[in-house]
Amino acid sequence: MLVDTLGLVWAVLVTAASVSDPAGAKRVLACVQGKMPRLRQLWADSTYGGKLVGWVKQSCGWLVSIVAKLKGQTTFVVLPKRWLVERTFGWLVGYRRLARDYECLPASSEAMIYIAMIHLMVRRLRC
Repeated sequence: MLVDTLGLVWAVLVTAASVSDPAGAKRVLACVQGKMPRLRQLWADSTYGGKLVGWVKQSCGWLVSIVAKLKGQTTFVVLPKRWLVERTFGWLVGYRRLARDYECLPASSEAMIYIAMIHLMVRRLRC
């Protein structure tokens, strides 16, 4: 999932559990490549470090900043930028169809995520 600093979804890709996080990230970023001209920097956790950082810089021209856990950290600590996607996942769990895996097709799951985010954004506009 690719979200902005407000936690609003820009791109979603549902894959099989056998797909690694960096491989899934490449597929999500390939979907938005060329569609977001103002995008310059991405923040990610240490799972996305390594070869993915170079691939993103070379293929998309974006800078990937890795937000790593603090040394010796054993409990939950809110780190800048790292919690944005987690917060969005927390919002999505409030929707019954997304709390469990009810969908048969990955495309259906992606559509339900987009519908839930549309609902969230409309509720925020109403207030």
